[in-house]
Amino acid sequence: MPEDTRVGEPIRVMIVDDQEPVRVGIGLMIRRDKGMLVSLEAENGQQALDRLARAAKLGIALPDVVLMDVRMPVMDGIEATARIAGAYPRVSVLVLTTYDEDDYAFGALDAGASGFLLKDVRAVQLRDAIRAVAAGDAVLTPRITREMLKRGVRRAEQGSERERLRALFRRLTKREREICSLVADGLSNAEIAERLVIQPASVKRAVTRILARTGMRDRVQAAVAWHKAGMS
Repeated sequence: MPEDTRVGEPIRVMIVDDQEPVRVGIGLMIRRDKGMLVSLEAENGQQALDRLARAAKLGIALPDVVLMDVRMPVMDGIEATARIAGAYPRVSVLVLTTYDEDDYAFGALDAGASGFLLKDVRAVQLRDAIRAVAAGDAVLTPRITREMLKRGVRRAEQGSERERLRALFRRLTKREREICSLVADGLSNAEIAERLVIQPASVKRAVTRILARTGMRDRVQAAVAWHKAGMS
C-alpha cells in the first residue's frame, strides 16, 4: 500500500469491471476530480494483470489505486487482488461490488484489498475512498469491520496465537501502541492525528513503522491482529 502521495500529482486509478457501462460511469465520477485520473482499464482480472505487467515492463507509471469488481469471467476480482498484492505491493486495491455479502468482503480483504465498497456508493464517497486508500488508509463499511473483527477474535482462541501476537505488539513503543489501537478502532490517519493532536504525516510514518516492526501486510491485518491479541 502506498506510504505517501506525490505532492501536486493526480492519483492514478485503474478500473477493472467486465461491464463497459460500469467502467464508463465510474470513470466519469473519477474524472470530475482534477486530483485524479483514470490511467488504465480492464474487463477482467487476467486482463488487469496483463496490463499492469505491460506498464511495468515499459516503465509506465502504475496506478496508485485499482477499483476492482468481484464477479468477472476469466479471473475474478479476489484472485486478481491477491496477485496484485503479491506482485505490486505499492498498488492499493479497492473492491467494488453490487453484492453486499460477507464472503466477498472477507475474501477481498484476505487477498490484500485495502477496502470494500458497494457500487451504489455516491461519487463523493468513492473519490474520498480513493484518496484514503492512496494515502494508506483502509476503507470498510462499519458492519463489515465489526464482523471481520469478530471472526478474527474467534480464530485467535486457538493455540498460542494470542500470545504470539501480544509479543509482537509489545515490541512497539507506547505511542505506537496507542496509534495501533486507534487503527484497530477503524480511524483514518487524519482522524488519529486529530485525536492525538499531531500531524497526519506523523501518523502515516508511525503506521509504516508499526507494519514493519510487526510484519503485518497492511492496517487491516494489523487491526484484526490487535483484536485477536486482546489488546483492546
